[in-house]
Amino acid sequence: MAAPAPAPLSVPPSSPSPAPLWRRKLALYLNLIRFDRPAGWLVLVWPTLAALWAASGGFPGWHLLTVFVLGTVLMRSAGCCINDVADRDFDRHVKRTVNRPITSGQVSVTEALLLGAVLTLVSLGLVLTTRWEAVAWSVPAVLVTILYPFTKRFFAMPQAVLGIAFNFGIVIAYAAVQGRVPAEAWLMWLGNLCLVLAYDTEYAMVDRDDDLKIGMRTSAITLGRFDVAAVLGFFVLNLLLWALALRHLPWPFWLGCAAIAVQIVWHHHLIKDRTREGCFTAFSKSHWMGVALFAGVASAYAIL
Repeated sequence: MAAPAPAPLSVPPSSPSPAPLWRRKLALYLNLIRFDRPAGWLVLVWPTLAALWAASGGFPGWHLLTVFVLGTVLMRSAGCCINDVADRDFDRHVKRTVNRPITSGQVSVTEALLLGAVLTLVSLGLVLTTRWEAVAWSVPAVLVTILYPFTKRFFAMPQAVLGIAFNFGIVIAYAAVQGRVPAEAWLMWLGNLCLVLAYDTEYAMVDRDDDLKIGMRTSAITLGRFDVAAVLGFFVLNLLLWALALRHLPWPFWLGCAAIAVQIVWHHHLIKDRTREGCFTAFSKSHWMGVALFAGVASAYAIL
């Protein structure tokens, strides 16, 4: 009888080789600037583009469109670096932020500051291709962006400072196109300040319990039981101020305003019970108000 064939040798599965260092670092940097969460820059870019269209009386050209879209994304990303450096000791006590790259020790403070500086310089380089007035307005924009994270330690409504930082895109857009900032631009600026107060209060409502424990100041804490009413009021003020600024535009703009009004009702439904999930969903979807605004403004100028 023939001898049985030997059993085949089992080869242990090889463990996957670790990703190269540069790829791991890139993933961490993209996490740091919230690359996978575009809601943060979408809420900025749509009002900025609406102001750019209004300043230009229609399509502003590919050069300015590229400058303001890329500049908005880059400055928001730089702001994330600065914010996470400033909040690194607080973030470890908040459920939503405990695993951020700086707080978890995966990215150093030096790395984050260098990345923020590079992003800021690239953004400034884009603005340098426009008018000097736009460049001049970019300086206070950067300074307020740096200041914002630290105001959460002493100012009752730091979201107002964030709104000022976020709103510079509107001012810079008019300066880049017209070389001046007229009254209608300041109405838009004030309206967008109310918009930031609204959606960032929704965001702060998510972390209210954690922020109370660590002594962080936010609008959600300051407003207390009036938080939902205040958010709705800020949304309505934003709508009214933009309507006042662009009241000369034809019907597509007003159709966009109606779409915003419908969304305000939807936001009330999401936040009225103050659940973490509802408030975060409201914040993450707030850029759709900007979409409605921009669509209304761009369509209105298209038929003028």
